[in-house]
Amino acid sequence: MKQTLILASSSIYRRELLQRLQINFSTVSPHLDESVIDGEAPHETALRLSQEKAKKVGFEYPHSLIIGCDQVATLDGVQLGKPLNHNNATKQLRMMRGQSVTFHSALCLFNAETGNMQVAVVPYLVQFRNYTDEQIENYLSKEQPYQCAGSAKSEGLGIALIERMTGEDPNALIGLPLISLITMLQNEGVNII
Repeated sequence: MKQTLILASSSIYRRELLQRLQINFSTVSPHLDESVIDGEAPHETALRLSQEKAKKVGFEYPHSLIIGCDQVATLDGVQLGKPLNHNNATKQLRMMRGQSVTFHSALCLFNAETGNMQVAVVPYLVQFRNYTDEQIENYLSKEQPYQCAGSAKSEGLGIALIERMTGEDPNALIGLPLISLITMLQNEGVNII
């Protein structure tokens, strides 16, 4: 690979996913305001933020391939962002109890050298169990998923809150749709195997 590959994310979970591909990359946190724009659909929010993250890092590293990602969870059309604290996480998990939540995972591969940008939004549907308030408290005290959209980490103890999951790429739920990323990388001449 002639260009440096950069993951524009501070997420350890996204970094761990990308490491599965056994390719060299570095990570740079984009430090971006992730506020929702009024009237913006959930998949549009995720897509816009993934592109903004990639472009911001691309500005700093103009000869690189930049991977930008973002995820927005929705319940009945309402966006569920990162809870950031215990009270918000408790509220989210109570709302999601026994419900289906769609996680919109957006991906952007930006070639900062050529300006070429590839994007995708990969939805993943999660049916949550009818868990109790006590189970919510037990979960939050053990995992503290305050930086995760929807307050539940399927790659950790949060799997105990989930009844079933449906989607094309299980990695999308963790926040980095690897199947789409591999195709995008191949389009830029980067073969994984």
